[in-house]
Amino acid sequence: MPVTSVEKDLDALTLTIVADFAAPVQRVWDAYTDPRQIERFWGPPTYPATFTRHDAAVGGRSIYSMTGTENGDTHGGYWEWVAVDAPNYFEVLDGFLADDGTATTGLPVTRMRMDFHPADSGTRVITVSSYDTLEQLEQLVAMGMEEGLRQAMGQIDDVLADLASFAADHSVEAQILSDTQVRVSRVIRGSVEQVWRAHNDADLMKKWLLGPDGWTMPVCEIATNVGDTYRYEWEQAGGEGRFGFTGQLLENEPPHRAVTTEAMIDTNYPPTLNELTLTPVEGGTLLSLVITYPNAEVRDMVLATGMTDGMETSYARLESVLGESRELADASH
Repeated sequence: MPVTSVEKDLDALTLTIVADFAAPVQRVWDAYTDPRQIERFWGPPTYPATFTRHDAAVGGRSIYSMTGTENGDTHGGYWEWVAVDAPNYFEVLDGFLADDGTATTGLPVTRMRMDFHPADSGTRVITVSSYDTLEQLEQLVAMGMEEGLRQAMGQIDDVLADLASFAADHSVEAQILSDTQVRVSRVIRGSVEQVWRAHNDADLMKKWLLGPDGWTMPVCEIATNVGDTYRYEWEQAGGEGRFGFTGQLLENEPPHRAVTTEAMIDTNYPPTLNELTLTPVEGGTLLSLVITYPNAEVRDMVLATGMTDGMETSYARLESVLGESRELADASH
């Protein structure tokens, strides 16, 4: 088991767990900040987690649910990210969510800090959970929090060993999160700032956001401020086909998160909600796009169109554009 010690300090009102992993610090850090990875170990084995939001940046928020493998009961939780110093430590407020998505009253909120230290064996992670009162600490220990953390950390080794699934040379993948939600993920070779700019600079977008070869993007009107609308249109060579999307910018937190609606122009299809998150990881930037559809039927219909294939073509083209920019920058020095 990775956990090497557990200490309850009733005077300081803290619970400290020390765990050691045979992997470099950056690899372990990525396991916690990549939603595809953390949901494979954060819940105990009998209550696997699903993260529908995971913003590893100050001011960010994570939303997750743990579902029982036996009777399907679900328990929601959230993190509020209050401090981040990658890949050294992060600090979050960890609380419970009710069925309606609001914070649960009557249950404590844990202030949790995780420090990642280089060690002879690889990485030592020290997790300190702090509470306002002794009653809060005792309440959560009685609820099985200590054993839950032990079990969760006991699953990390398998995730760390599976580096190939999360490497930068892995293509776009789509994961069904619920009846209405899909998460599209890909590591882009480039910094968070570069990938963010590529999504917010019209000239750059026209170079890479094209899908299959043979299409151009004659209209690229970007929403800059919350409440603004955007409009993107694509045209096939020779004018044989044309389509587009429009929507509104609902949230904008450069360079980590943007939330928009999206509706196809000149159709009656209901709009989707698109939540884009950019996270620095080994090899580049993890692009995570959570798409919320009106129902499972629309979700499956869109996935069946080969959406991810077109996205992979665009993201591969984006990497080429970013590579050309780096080469020009290197040549100028």
